[in-house]
Amino acid sequence: MTANDGPHTVAVLAFDGMAPFELGVVVEVFGLHRPEVGDRPWYRLRVCAEQPGRELRAVGGFTLRAEHGLDVLAAADTVIVPGVSDVHGPVAPALVAALLAAHRRGARLVSICSGAFALAATGLLDGRRATTHWRYAETLRRRHPLVEVDPDVLYVDHGRLLTSAGSAAGIDLCLHLVRSDHGPSTANTVARRFVVPPHREGGQAQFIEAAVPPVPAADDGVGRSLAWALERLAEPLSVSALARAANLSERSYLRHFSRRTGTSPMRWVVAQRIAASLPLLESGAGTVEEVSAAVGFDSPATYRHHFARAMRTTPTAYRRAFNRAE
Repeated sequence: MTANDGPHTVAVLAFDGMAPFELGVVVEVFGLHRPEVGDRPWYRLRVCAEQPGRELRAVGGFTLRAEHGLDVLAAADTVIVPGVSDVHGPVAPALVAALLAAHRRGARLVSICSGAFALAATGLLDGRRATTHWRYAETLRRRHPLVEVDPDVLYVDHGRLLTSAGSAAGIDLCLHLVRSDHGPSTANTVARRFVVPPHREGGQAQFIEAAVPPVPAADDGVGRSLAWALERLAEPLSVSALARAANLSERSYLRHFSRRTGTSPMRWVVAQRIAASLPLLESGAGTVEEVSAAVGFDSPATYRHHFARAMRTTPTAYRRAFNRAE
């Protein structure tokens, strides 16, 4: 796991104006003492800043100080950049130099969310696929046209260069690092401490079209039709059937549904069926074909097609990840 004989050193960058969540994720995963993993050596965490000891402001109105400088960051085994202060501004040359020095030594460079801009500034991502938060993807693509920006995944692993999407995807990537270093059993133990799913594939979509919660039946016809459909996902559903449940004409129903949900009835139904299939895949109950039928798809091929479009992975890969966690 590490090139030296001591504990694997993880260095994380702190900077002025940072959001504390990403830093907190790294500290939680790599900095806490973990008696639950037994006698195996855990990581040694170092929080670093360009100017160690300087007071750094964090979003939320508090400050912190990092004890270590960029020299410690450059000497670490894994370097994590949890963001940059300005996605439109330049990355500090001293940070770029430290990242390049770490990479030359064989370190693993990792970014969370907008931290991809720092990795891209080194040129190491040129010609490679990388991700960042979807809202920054176009800016990253425009500033670094040689980087193949993929805004539709949770994280991308190139071995010694790893990038992840938004803040919560940083949890997935940190657990992926633990899994790579210590195996799935230890990663699952850490995930249980986090109270999060133990594994989401890196290729999974950053987000899936969410279920629209039905309003009480007395409120409106569209709300009644949503509640009615959610109880019958395994049955054939059509716009005409949904319209009848809403006591509206199809034309009126389509107009009201779009205004109410921002999507079409059948796109909504597909999203609910995909969402309903996830716990079945996670439990390992039944084959993919049986899961497909249980949530109302007319064929396994149709299910696989819609699942891949929504989740950026396959039902089999999704189930294998969670079965491995079990």
